[in-house]
Amino acid sequence: MRRVVLAAVAALSLSFIGAAAASEGGALPDRHWSFSGIFGTIDKAAAQRGLQVYREVCAGCHSLSLLSYRHLAGIGLDEDGIKAIAAEATVVDGPDDAGEMFERPGRPADRFAAPFPNEKAARAANNGAYPPDLSVITKARAGGANYVFGILTGYGEAPADLTMQEGMNYNTYFPGLQIAMPAPLSEGSVEYADGTPATVEQMASDVTMFMTWAAEPETDARKRMGIKAMLFLLVLTGLFYATKRKVWAALH
Repeated sequence: MRRVVLAAVAALSLSFIGAAAASEGGALPDRHWSFSGIFGTIDKAAAQRGLQVYREVCAGCHSLSLLSYRHLAGIGLDEDGIKAIAAEATVVDGPDDAGEMFERPGRPADRFAAPFPNEKAARAANNGAYPPDLSVITKARAGGANYVFGILTGYGEAPADLTMQEGMNYNTYFPGLQIAMPAPLSEGSVEYADGTPATVEQMASDVTMFMTWAAEPETDARKRMGIKAMLFLLVLTGLFYATKRKVWAALH
């Protein structure tokens, strides 16, 4: 009798675990990224394409408040290109000599312009949902780059046994499987300047590359410094060992 009860409890527990796992979304895609590992680096060409995707698709809802336009030099943009991108933004500045705030074109030193003046305005424009700031999205979400890529490519038809809430969209990788944001990418959403085919997977990969860089613009420099430090410590350890052998040689 005891075995029957234990078996029933185990089966019930597994059913709850299975339901919970389903509500958490599917396993994230495990992609190989150029920046993975200690020797990994940001693919600047992909990051530049990702910047284009962000500006043309994502920037209408999502802010990038911790990044300044001048940082774009880190993905290979020249000074004139950065100035041109910054100038397309409208920045509120001031006060002027009359004590009034005024609008002006953006400058390289400015932070990326936000699409909404405040959270309430953002929610009002998105049926109550608040589009998160993307500055550190790959650091803030479990799964990092794979999470962002998965969300962007995980849209599809909901299973027949899943009751969708009004205004929600099915996403196989989103916790709870239902997300307020409609699928932002579709084939040909942007036209890449370098002629790269703008498939959903390609655009998702490129904008994820850009977001990963944006979360830590100094990542390549930090890795280079880390490798130099490790090489220095390795050489220093060798020198210490050789010195120790020489100093204590007479005692052996």
